[in-house]
Amino acid sequence: MNHDTYDNAYIGGILNSVKTIAMVGASANDVRPSFFVLKYLLAKGFLVFPINPGQAGKEILGRTVYASLADLPGPVDMVDIFRASAAVPGILDEVLKLNPLPKVIWMQLGVRNDEAAARAEAAGIKVVMNRCPKIEYGKLSGEIGWTGVNSGVLSSKKPLMRSGFQSFGVRQK
Repeated sequence: MNHDTYDNAYIGGILNSVKTIAMVGASANDVRPSFFVLKYLLAKGFLVFPINPGQAGKEILGRTVYASLADLPGPVDMVDIFRASAAVPGILDEVLKLNPLPKVIWMQLGVRNDEAAARAEAAGIKVVMNRCPKIEYGKLSGEIGWTGVNSGVLSSKKPLMRSGFQSFGVRQK
């Protein structure tokens, strides 16, 4: 798959199908991007499991932090990676030991590892690289337009309401 660009239908399909997310590299520091994204995804109704060995056993935003993916209490639909690109192969090794495998591996802005992506796709896992689910959700739901940002998505349709704080859901084609 070409990971330089993604069709809105591909990203929207992922965001609509995912319910549980493991966030590798979640931070308790409220000025870190991973903290903002964790808070946003929780507000949208996603069940998010923070992964951070330095914070294991503590809580971030009321969610128990786990040391590794192997410590998760159950399966997840997506693994969101907030770590350097060089750390992705090791994280993928952990992912491939999970049973069942997650549907998606999502690498945050600035995180890209084509070799790891090819390995994940060979195992049947969808991959998104160098994107943020918070930004993509806001873009596809129309929320990002509330602040005057051009999302590139035009619609005269009224947003579809979902549960969660100001949650409108992502449109399907």
